[in-house]
Amino acid sequence: MRPLTFSKMDFSQSNLFGYIEDLQELTIIERPVRRSLKTPEEIERLTVDEELSDIERAVYLLSSGQDIQGTSVVANLPVLMRQNPAETLRRVLPKIREVLHVAGVEMQLTAAVSFLTVLQEESVSIHTYSHSFLHIILQNLEHRDAGVSNAWLETLLAVIEALPKETVRHEILNPLVSKAQLSQTLQSRLVSCKIMGKVANKFEAHIIKREVLPLVKSLCQDVEYEVRTCMCRQLEHIARGIGTELTKTVVLPELVELARDEGSSVRLAAFETLVNLLDMFDADDRSQTVLPLVKSFCEKSFKADESILVSLSFHLGKLCNGLYGIFTPEQHLRFLEFYKKLSTLGLQQENGHNDNQLHLQTLEQEKKYISVRKNCAYNFPAMIVFVDPKNFHLELYSIFFCLCHDPEVPVRYTMAISFFEVAKLLNSDVYTIHKELVTLLQDESLEVLDALVGHLPEILELMANRGENNGSESKLLSIPDLIPALTTAEQRAATSLKWRTHEKLLQKYACLPHIISSDQIYYRFLHRMLTIILTNNVLPVQKAAARTLCIYLRYNRKQEQRHEVIQKLIEQLGQGKSYWNRLRFLDTCEFIMELFSKSFFCKYFFLPVLELTHDPVANVRMKLCYLLPKVKSTLKIPTDKHLLQQLELCIRKLLCQEKDKDVLTIVKRTVLELDRMEISVDAEQLEKEKQQTEGRSTNINDKMFEKKRRDSKASSVLAKSINLSVPGSSSGTSAGKEEKKSKLVRSQSFSTQALHPKYSNIDKCPNKSSATGYTSSVSGMGKSCMLSFSAKILCLSCNSLFQMTHSRLILLVVVGMLPSFLVLLLATYLTQLTKRTMEIRRVSPEG
Repeated sequence: MRPLTFSKMDFSQSNLFGYIEDLQELTIIERPVRRSLKTPEEIERLTVDEELSDIERAVYLLSSGQDIQGTSVVANLPVLMRQNPAETLRRVLPKIREVLHVAGVEMQLTAAVSFLTVLQEESVSIHTYSHSFLHIILQNLEHRDAGVSNAWLETLLAVIEALPKETVRHEILNPLVSKAQLSQTLQSRLVSCKIMGKVANKFEAHIIKREVLPLVKSLCQDVEYEVRTCMCRQLEHIARGIGTELTKTVVLPELVELARDEGSSVRLAAFETLVNLLDMFDADDRSQTVLPLVKSFCEKSFKADESILVSLSFHLGKLCNGLYGIFTPEQHLRFLEFYKKLSTLGLQQENGHNDNQLHLQTLEQEKKYISVRKNCAYNFPAMIVFVDPKNFHLELYSIFFCLCHDPEVPVRYTMAISFFEVAKLLNSDVYTIHKELVTLLQDESLEVLDALVGHLPEILELMANRGENNGSESKLLSIPDLIPALTTAEQRAATSLKWRTHEKLLQKYACLPHIISSDQIYYRFLHRMLTIILTNNVLPVQKAAARTLCIYLRYNRKQEQRHEVIQKLIEQLGQGKSYWNRLRFLDTCEFIMELFSKSFFCKYFFLPVLELTHDPVANVRMKLCYLLPKVKSTLKIPTDKHLLQQLELCIRKLLCQEKDKDVLTIVKRTVLELDRMEISVDAEQLEKEKQQTEGRSTNINDKMFEKKRRDSKASSVLAKSINLSVPGSSSGTSAGKEEKKSKLVRSQSFSTQALHPKYSNIDKCPNKSSATGYTSSVSGMGKSCMLSFSAKILCLSCNSLFQMTHSRLILLVVVGMLPSFLVLLLATYLTQLTKRTMEIRRVSPEG
């Protein structure tokens, strides 16, 4: 269709019809959209009464609904079985059985999956399942559609594993005799082959010999090559079921005959089955029967039967090691040369042949040759075992070099995956492949790099610990290009769009402190991690870089470098202009708390973290609130008492000044969590302070005794003066004294109940200034009593209530900020003041 250009439209008669055709094409494109809309009549037919139960709705939709509704019911069958299995089996399942006779492909496939799900979830007993579901599965097993038939077959094979032997024998094995006859359809015979492979493990060897093996021989000689191929692939399962003796007398002759079959797919199946059954053959069978067949396969693979070449290259490692004990030195060398030839297959350059026909033939074989070389890379560790790791450099290094430099990515990718296995096998000779490690690290394909990075820490550790030399510095010299290769790999991953590979690479680079020196890490990697945190836009990558940076910092023992990095983290992240950087600073602090000691975090990062309570961005304050419990867990009492007070102050400011409702909600939740936390106690420091306190206890007791004596004298004088100044009081009568005594008791009880009884002993705290903040209860603190966080918040919330003189004086008494000799005076004064206030309110309510 021509594009419509309205800037220079030509409305002549010749062009006008062209534009009309274009518009008609546009309308044709939109027609299916209109047709997909449902008409009111169709909507009415699809509408179901909402008051129906799930079972009733399912029965209704299966009886009178459309196909899509019936398919929905079948898909929902496992849910119905979980909710009401009895009613589902009684009412819904018979309807599904009826519908499946005329159902389409979609409903059939859905039913096969649902039946399998019901089996796996064990919604009913296996007896009930076989009675209700098995017959439906068997009825649909020979569906005319191959896809539907295979779906039901997979369900049946899963059911066979769970069914009792007798049920399998009567319901499945006995009918199998007629289903496997040559007169049956091709699909029926193929199904019979797979069923026999599955039931071979359910019965004893004599039952299989009597009832199954005759059918197996018949199907191995079937006229259709598809049946012979299918039966040949099931011979492995049958051999495992009947044991070595019957395998040697029955299965092996059939495999030898099938290996010479005229069908290439049959020969391929016979070869793969022989390789998989090598462990069941004795030395005579391997040398006299299997080895000649394998040699024949290898000779024909390059000449007349290239179809087996890919499979042969895939199984060659297993084959060589399975036949290792019977190889002569000449045969050993022949198979090794055969492997080398396969490893370079397709890489030889043709000379003087550039015609198109040859080019087309090369394109047809190219994928096959790539698969062969990929399989050789997959089998390389097995071939090292075959030649012995001591002979690696002489026999296989050249092939290893070629595979690591192969022009095709799948080959190099497979080598990258196998590299760790190769390194383990070489052990002390691992240094011989360090150049190939550098090559793969610098590979242009990120897929290769991703495959290599998976085991990079283990590979580098092997390189460092099992190199030719023992000294740490000399180890590093054995991989001279390692550091440039690592930096190049990271930069290439950073510039790509595959951020997961970049994240994975940064995570694995955390192993470098065990591989290279701290100076090399500091100058080549550490600052790069900080740059990634500051500039990269992908959060997982930034977090990976932050954690790796913290690990580098932990293993760096030079104080100057450490202080420089810490200062940059605080200035460029914690105090950065971008809120995103400040968020990453909190992430970094979380990693520091995980990797470093508590004292290290408190020394360098505790206060910078708390400074973010004043951050102008709500998300930063919110993240800080989530982090505060971990921050508090780093504190130790009494060493970090001043930091605890700073934490209290920050929480108080957040509670009083926070305007964002989401942040405030999290703050309140955090306060409760902090209140439940217990602070660690520094027992050694606590013991020192205790000894110092005991040394001064005698002097303090003397001073306190003298102070109490002076206070008692002053209070008695003040009490007399108060009695003279209060109107209506009579100091000469006993009744007046009793009245004053009762008022004094009420006043004192009021003052002690101003706060919760839990905090009534607040004046016993050794540090009176701590009453303005919060301290959690600390185990092992002896007689020292600390306020919980909730009590402090209660005081802060009720601050406005203490504006009156009355309440303020009570608070001062409670927190112990007034001398003890004034308590009696204040109690008497407040009692009289309360009485006079009540009298005034009775006379003038508006006042």
